[in-house]
Amino acid sequence: MASYEEDYQRSLDDPEGFWGEAAAAISWYKPWDTVLNADNPPFYRWFEGAELNTCYNCLDRHIEDGRGDQVALIYDSPMTGQVKKFTYSELTDLVAVFAGGLADIGVKKGDRVLIYMPMVPEAAVAMLACARLGAIHSVVFGGFAPKELATRIDDAKPVCILAASCGLEPGRTIAYKPLLDEAIEISSHKPASCVILQRPECVADMTAGRDHDWQELVAKATPVDCVPVLATDPLYVLYTSGTTGVPKGVVRDNGGHAVALRWSMKHVYGINPGEVFWAASDVGWVVGHSYIVYAPLLHGCTTILFEGKPVGTPNAGTFWRVIQDHKVKALFTAPTAFRAIKQQDPEGKLISDYDFSNFDTLFLAGERADPDTIIWAQDKLKVPVLDHWWQTESGWPMGANCVGYGMKPVKLGSPTLPVAGYDIRIINEEDGKTEMKTGEIGAIAVKMPLPPGALPTLWNNDEGYVKSYLADIPGYYKTGDAGFIDEDGYLFIMARTDDIINVAGHRLSTGGMEEVLAGHRDVAECAVIGVQDDLKGQVPMGFAVLNAGVNRPQSDVAKELVALVREKIGPVAAFKIALVVQRLPKTRSGKILRGVMRKIADGEPYNAPATIDDPAILTEITDILKQAGFPAHD
Repeated sequence: MASYEEDYQRSLDDPEGFWGEAAAAISWYKPWDTVLNADNPPFYRWFEGAELNTCYNCLDRHIEDGRGDQVALIYDSPMTGQVKKFTYSELTDLVAVFAGGLADIGVKKGDRVLIYMPMVPEAAVAMLACARLGAIHSVVFGGFAPKELATRIDDAKPVCILAASCGLEPGRTIAYKPLLDEAIEISSHKPASCVILQRPECVADMTAGRDHDWQELVAKATPVDCVPVLATDPLYVLYTSGTTGVPKGVVRDNGGHAVALRWSMKHVYGINPGEVFWAASDVGWVVGHSYIVYAPLLHGCTTILFEGKPVGTPNAGTFWRVIQDHKVKALFTAPTAFRAIKQQDPEGKLISDYDFSNFDTLFLAGERADPDTIIWAQDKLKVPVLDHWWQTESGWPMGANCVGYGMKPVKLGSPTLPVAGYDIRIINEEDGKTEMKTGEIGAIAVKMPLPPGALPTLWNNDEGYVKSYLADIPGYYKTGDAGFIDEDGYLFIMARTDDIINVAGHRLSTGGMEEVLAGHRDVAECAVIGVQDDLKGQVPMGFAVLNAGVNRPQSDVAKELVALVREKIGPVAAFKIALVVQRLPKTRSGKILRGVMRKIADGEPYNAPATIDDPAILTEITDILKQAGFPAHD
């Protein structure tokens, strides 16, 4: 096997040769005419002319290779107390029959199907069944508000919607069907049919003439074979919030996606076929698409679909139980999950109750992994803790410590090095073209073309694709993140570009200040934002959530935090305001809503994103800011 350095350089110098070889791991009905079609930049196309089926590569081919009796999917639900295991043969049968049911109600190749489901096995079955038929799925978070769901229905124009009657959260049941009915009512596009999975916790009322019962549909269906599609045909559309409030439909093609994801399992995550991989995310996010459903199954692994939370289902030890019970080799989750666990169990006492003998690596992504969280996890779990960096748009990691080549030394605060295919540069945001010097913060950009698996465009919106990602730095994909590259080539992601604040002419990273706050012994998690200041333009303000069991006055902790930033970063940071809060506003994937917090502090109107986990937190933040003397817009 080539070294990381050899493969990385080859992926930039000879992308067609590199990815052409990687594509040998995928089964094709018809080979490609060209590996990379670069005739129409910026609309690059991978494996043009080739035909394949992603579902066949995830399921049927493994049965043919003798893996039929291996467990493909484990459903572990502390919400219902159920654990179910599905072999590759069983999962293939379920998917083939459900695909037959969809075909019976008119779903065909090229149609869009919207999926609105909780973390149940049927969600994965639905995605794979669409892929089997060549239909394009668009998963929308179960429980999403009707207005937001309606915008996605109008953009994707699905012929069919697949939904469950409800989702389960700690202490409550969320009925999905009334939300779905309202969304269809207010959307201008009306799907021809809906298929509803009735869960016993909440049985939905059905709409005559439109709604089909999931089990009844399956009972009448016969299995269908995989439908060949072009490598350049869309597999799915996944919506990500746009700055204008209009959702952007990120398109994922079939061919490049299959090649990149299969390659990543071995080279990025160090996972072999037959091993157990757990991405503790949700199928509503890109992580759930890439690393719960597609990549592990493409690679012949066992994947875990977990319906629960890191804390409260029932306690901060639930992750450790899943790792023990299912012999997990690698866990991939968001840093916010570990901050929640650390907040509830600061000493990590629950860890000693479980057997970690099969557990090799913890991967973190989704939010910047602060060094304090990484150190805590390393110390308590006794395994490598690796931050890595990617986005909905990339579909798989852009920066990582690629375990398959042998682990590189970890530098706290860095996802390590660029991954094969990603030519990452730090660009001066002022002029959109000059490269920054080593160690200088700038806009992180990737030289075009992007590798296989990354978005080729936005759904029915080529103009929006160019405007959102390519116009500001010609010839590059603008990630929207800010950071620097050090003398060893290590990449450091410091903040979103709009989280770089300008204090009296000094460009400072809020991420750097958050690292300092997170290092305080009493702080579980934190956020730093820039607020308006008449004298300095902007000044930083810190918010801190304390560990469970801290009994000291909050004002003492706040004073220590201010002193700590002045000591570690210096007076130039002008850090004078630290507020202790019970919790931070986040999206359901764990991203802290720093932009919304800044608008509240500055007294500006704001729109809470549809993905917010609990809108009530914004009221709490508003009240705390008012008490501290800030405008705090209601």
